[in-house]
Amino acid sequence: MAFHRIYRTLIAFLLCSSIAFAQAPNSPQIPPPPPMFTPQECAQIVAYWQAPGRLSTGLPPDSLKHGPWQVRLTPDGSKWLLNYQIVIGAATAPPTQQPTQAQSPYASWKAWVQAKIAWDRYQAQKVADAANAALGYSVPKRTAPPPFPGPIPPDLLAACGDPPPFANAVTPLQTTVTFDDGVSFTYQDNIDMPPAYAYYRFPQGTDTAGISLKAMPQQELQALFDAAHLTPEQAHVLAAVSPLEGGFDAINTYDTGYVSVGFLQFITAANGKGDLIPVLQREKSENPSAFQNDFHRFGIDVTPDGTLDVVDPDTGAELVGAQAVMKVIADRRLTAVFQRAGRLSTPFRIAQIETAIANYWPADFPVTVQLNGQTLTGKVSDVIHSEAGLATLFDRQVNRGSINPFPAVLAQVMQEHNLTNIGDAAPYEQEIVAKCRYRADFLKNPHLSQPPPLPSTENDPTGK
Repeated sequence: MAFHRIYRTLIAFLLCSSIAFAQAPNSPQIPPPPPMFTPQECAQIVAYWQAPGRLSTGLPPDSLKHGPWQVRLTPDGSKWLLNYQIVIGAATAPPTQQPTQAQSPYASWKAWVQAKIAWDRYQAQKVADAANAALGYSVPKRTAPPPFPGPIPPDLLAACGDPPPFANAVTPLQTTVTFDDGVSFTYQDNIDMPPAYAYYRFPQGTDTAGISLKAMPQQELQALFDAAHLTPEQAHVLAAVSPLEGGFDAINTYDTGYVSVGFLQFITAANGKGDLIPVLQREKSENPSAFQNDFHRFGIDVTPDGTLDVVDPDTGAELVGAQAVMKVIADRRLTAVFQRAGRLSTPFRIAQIETAIANYWPADFPVTVQLNGQTLTGKVSDVIHSEAGLATLFDRQVNRGSINPFPAVLAQVMQEHNLTNIGDAAPYEQEIVAKCRYRADFLKNPHLSQPPPLPSTENDPTGK
């Protein structure tokens, strides 16, 4: 508690000092960034979004069956679970893995956290049932309450702090956005997440996977890959990894990516400077008229320094960076602009593909290995030749931001097989890829080329 109090005091002191400095008469003033929208454009954007029929909100269809009040994971509880996951050393686990799955030496923690989640959901369900019954809905009979979790283990409390409630009762709402040409998109807030999901942040956010690349006509998809100048190898890998993320028109605004868009879920991040920005910049520079039609006319743009910039559809205020990000999360109209572009715009789709290859294609990534006191350097393609191997590393780079643990695994394999050059590990690609598996086992994907069989033990001096 003392640390937190000191930290808050320090931050308050620095904030007040910076404000005082900014207000000092002789201090240099930092000019605000130039606006991306003229006053006339802002007025036109507001008029467009205020037209009748653009936005409608109501209860989702399933509320007729279950009642409007439902149980959901809390964002604060999810934040605590992520901290818990970091403390137990499971931060590198795929986001689909629940952090309560930890084994010994955290078995007692695991049992208490699972019990607390179950207890909190039961309490939230009682609140939801009472609220639904008061509205005249039929409430099903519930089973006996789960065991009360009891006091938190002292070492868990010391490591992770006092957890907030993991569940509460909410009323999800459904919103439909309709554009002037009749194209419409429907969203629901308060997404129903797994009870122990560690990345849920915004109850006002929404999620749609869009149309997966696998569901697209092959001719249409191949035309996009050709326009983006993909090699057959790159096309196969992108098609294999993209189902783990979404379609070109996918959008997710509820988790730690803040606003995530497209077939590889390019993100804004909190400050509006994430890897979605290069996608927008690429379309804006390569096809300005398409960008105007897809984004600017609806109130979305990118500043010259690479920051998200939006116009509030209600007030006409131009928002930049973090404020722009939160406006997209909160306002379905801006959310729908991204999905519309992913659904209908060929230039935006091509920009996604080109940015994915430019940022994430791992073949030429440098690799450094520490082995027997020596530093060896090379690149991924010295070792990984198969599409399955490239897809494995591409998956990690897309979702985790790096190809780790590839260098460490490579060093281990080289050590075990007495190899002295990075390229000598290529025959052991299958073993390396298996140890780098992340969200999917691409070694079992029949549509991808595979590593060669491992060398026979007769030719391996280690006998392994």
